[in-house]
Amino acid sequence: MTVAVEKPEKTGAVEEPAAPARAERRISRPMVVAAILVVWLVLFLVLRGKQTLTLAAADLTDLHRWFNDVNDSVGANRNSNPLFLYFFNEIRLVIDSLVTFVQELISQPTPGRPVPQIGWLGVVGIAGYVSWAVGNWRVALLAVAGFTFLGLQGLWQESMDTLALTVSAVFVALLFAIPLGVWAGLSDRVNRIVTPFLDFMQTMPTFVYLAPLTLFFLIGPASATIATLIYAAPPAIRITAHAIRSVPTTTVEAADSMGATRRQTLTKVLLPMSKRTVVMGVNQTIMAALAMVTIAALIDAPGLGKTVVQALQSLDVGTAFNAGLAIVVMAIVLDRVTTAASGREEEARRSKNRFLGWRRPLLGVGAAVTAVLIFISHTYVWAAEFPGEGGIGSAISSGADNVTTWAQDNLGGLTNAIRDVITTGLLNPFQTLLTDSPWWLVGAALIALGVVVGGLRAGITTAVCVGLLVGTGVWSDSMTTLASTVVATVLVMLLGIGFGVWMGRSALVDRLIRPTLDAAQVMPPFVYLVPFLALFGATRFTAIVAAVVYAAPVAMKIIADGVRNVPATTVEAATSAGCNTWQIITKVQLPMARSALTLATNQGLIYVLSMVVVGGLVGAGALGYDVVAGFSQGQLYGKGLAAGLAIVLLGVMFDRITQAAARRAGA
Repeated sequence: MTVAVEKPEKTGAVEEPAAPARAERRISRPMVVAAILVVWLVLFLVLRGKQTLTLAAADLTDLHRWFNDVNDSVGANRNSNPLFLYFFNEIRLVIDSLVTFVQELISQPTPGRPVPQIGWLGVVGIAGYVSWAVGNWRVALLAVAGFTFLGLQGLWQESMDTLALTVSAVFVALLFAIPLGVWAGLSDRVNRIVTPFLDFMQTMPTFVYLAPLTLFFLIGPASATIATLIYAAPPAIRITAHAIRSVPTTTVEAADSMGATRRQTLTKVLLPMSKRTVVMGVNQTIMAALAMVTIAALIDAPGLGKTVVQALQSLDVGTAFNAGLAIVVMAIVLDRVTTAASGREEEARRSKNRFLGWRRPLLGVGAAVTAVLIFISHTYVWAAEFPGEGGIGSAISSGADNVTTWAQDNLGGLTNAIRDVITTGLLNPFQTLLTDSPWWLVGAALIALGVVVGGLRAGITTAVCVGLLVGTGVWSDSMTTLASTVVATVLVMLLGIGFGVWMGRSALVDRLIRPTLDAAQVMPPFVYLVPFLALFGATRFTAIVAAVVYAAPVAMKIIADGVRNVPATTVEAATSAGCNTWQIITKVQLPMARSALTLATNQGLIYVLSMVVVGGLVGAGALGYDVVAGFSQGQLYGKGLAAGLAIVLLGVMFDRITQAAARRAGA
């Protein structure tokens, strides 16, 4: 009797605590997400087509008309309003003078001369000498060959215009970015203040900077340069602050103990020890500036970007490919030169005993030769104007057109099948769900997903973004862009997980693939549109594929690093327990790398969004088209400005949810 009583008590004492644990496991976050989606689908079937806030392409809301009125008012009072007379106009004048000076130096004819002050021969000489001085002879050969190739393409002046705007923007950006980065590195308070702004600026796609800046600085090279320097400054600020903070505390304390002042510590210890990392920041700033300068062709920035934009709009794949190749060549040269500069001191230390003694005299000889080349290019027309008719460029354009025709004739069935499967099976249903659901239903679902995935703060941010998206008047176009972005991000993550796991598990595969991924991240977004325009035509799918290829490298690298950082002892324990390769990947490595997966999703979303909106140039429509139309059609300026705001809101929403999810995964 006693045993009969005690046995149930004992059993209950053991089993009852387990029941809540099982229930807790059943109500997992993925299950809540699935429940939200099911409820959304059911309500969609009942309420489809109601309260969708659809707006025709030519229709405007009161907000759009107000933006138009503000634009007209600014234009009418630009030369009388003190704010413009003594601030915005003065900034524009200074930047315009700087850009004009650099252009007249290397790209545009100057008053009284049919050619620039320094012709092609002098520019090639300067490029080679600077590359050798900050890098090595291999980088110098690459720079000389790259710049010469730009001329052989028949794009010398366009390339020099792009270089002039890039140099001008980087020069101004670094003037305030590096001091601000040093300040943020020295002061915790400043770092806390600037970090949210830097996060926000780096979240915003390049398109977003253009419309508001034209309101204050008009369309032209000055606005393009200002947009470029604003976009390119955050990497330099962030990396410089990180470099200063990474200097060992013991080193700083040793300097203090020797009586060094704050200024001496900065100039003699902190800056010299962080120089290599700061140069890496300069590299990132140059790459960001080059990407922005090409897109700034939409606001009449001269150079290669304008050639690409005009070719894309006329579906001239050959011309777009030739100009895109020139952008890639310039990007590779600038990247390799600055990368070599960051490792210059280490290389010098390794080879100190071997060639330090004769390097300085040779640099002096090189400087003299470069000066002679500059003089010749300034004096003689044959050394100022690049010779030839750009035959190589014509051959490249013709070859690209022939390849496009061949691909369309022979691969059309395959490419159309791929496009139709993804568009019909994935994109169209999801886009229909977003655009045909009532706006409040979509908003409620997004807020709920934000809370479940990212937490309460992410949910509040999502609620604010949803409310502002409704206010922009471009809700339907925002949902179309959201659909393309999510579909492309899913494809990015599939590629990222596949190749990232492969790279993370094999050092050989990583060494083989990573250089290609690094090179892919150097190329500006415009370049990705060209080959896929040839394969898929001017459709929204072209933008999606370009976005996948543009965003996949960063996702692959993050996931590969996450998988590689899983402790080897854990993998060995799983192997000794009898797990096969598939089980190790799915049960050990990917779960332990979940913070890397969420970070890869964050970066993939931001990269994809920036590329999807650029796809408005090749038929992607939605917000990207609204922005482009706002530049080309004055009556749609307000709608384009609202579309830019909507892009920012989507970016902020994506970033906050995925960052919060990444923090949860890493906790």
